[in-house]
Amino acid sequence: MTAVVAGVLERDGKILIGRRRADQAHPLKWEFPGGKLEAAESPQAALERELGEELGIEATAGEELMRYEFTYPGKQPILLIFVAVASWRGEVQNRIFETIAWERPEALPGYDFLEGDARFLGAFTGRE
Repeated sequence: MTAVVAGVLERDGKILIGRRRADQAHPLKWEFPGGKLEAAESPQAALERELGEELGIEATAGEELMRYEFTYPGKQPILLIFVAVASWRGEVQNRIFETIAWERPEALPGYDFLEGDARFLGAFTGRE
């Protein structure tokens, strides 16, 4: 099963989210930064690698917040793992997204997120 890790970066009470480009799978959907785990890679190591690639930061992964399986229509199930980012060094740079935004947690449900993120968003924002 493919495992995907998503990082929750918080700064000044706001959470970092990114919007996929129109030429990517799930075009223009919002998501948390992160990506697929490589063979024998821990979720924390994968997140730290992905955040370096996507945002140009040196991150330290924190605690796991939630994990669950999700299946997009016509696809194989994936394991989604959400991890808090304990700290990072460097300035956040948008390297892959159409756009990035720092947003208040209570405003996140107003964004058009990936369907797979809905369960986490509900728990994270207290709307589950």
